[in-house]
Amino acid sequence: MAGRPFAWRVGLFLLVVTVAIGVGYLMLKPSDELPVYHPNQLDPRLVDPSVKGRAGEHHISDFDLTDQFGGHFTMADVGHRIIVADFFFTTCATICPKMTNQMERVQEAYKDEDRLLLLSHSVTPEMDSVPVLAAYAASHRADPDRWRFLTGDRRQIYALARKSYFAAMDEGDGGPDDFVHTENFVLVDPQRRIRGFYDGTSSADVDRLIGDIATLLKEQEAS
Repeated sequence: MAGRPFAWRVGLFLLVVTVAIGVGYLMLKPSDELPVYHPNQLDPRLVDPSVKGRAGEHHISDFDLTDQFGGHFTMADVGHRIIVADFFFTTCATICPKMTNQMERVQEAYKDEDRLLLLSHSVTPEMDSVPVLAAYAASHRADPDRWRFLTGDRRQIYALARKSYFAAMDEGDGGPDDFVHTENFVLVDPQRRIRGFYDGTSSADVDRLIGDIATLLKEQEAS
């Protein structure tokens, strides 16, 4: 009988330790949820001065651009899909070929996924006409249902890069002497909120993007 209180105390101690370990694991394990990025959480160099200090949730702005088929393409055409966006130009010989090759990997990873759309915006729209974009898209085996290449109003594209996607660190007005050159891929959820930034020239970082897309898809299914 004398051994029972001791055994009971040992059992209680082990139970407390087990619960403490479990709570600690839940507190320390990485969250399965992706962050939602707002201007005040980002490197100030990425945030256009006109957006700094803006209150409330940040959402990607609507747009009216032209795709590689010559048709108008707007946010209404995106619908309720996840977006991966980048900014490139077809004559770029440095980072853009690497970025486009990595975007091909993203397309291949989700080739049967209707809930994902890749948007590549030309930062030299005066040179990247519809026929040029169509040829470029074909050379990279772009699936028109999964990947659109966009051209159109230069100021609108540059405003999207700096004020919506926060993809570029430099400042400018989108005029003839302005130029955006960025390796960033930006992940956007169906609510048009930014959920991640990735180096589009890095295979390892694009692997992370591919994994984060899967996380967003699960989040969408659970909502």
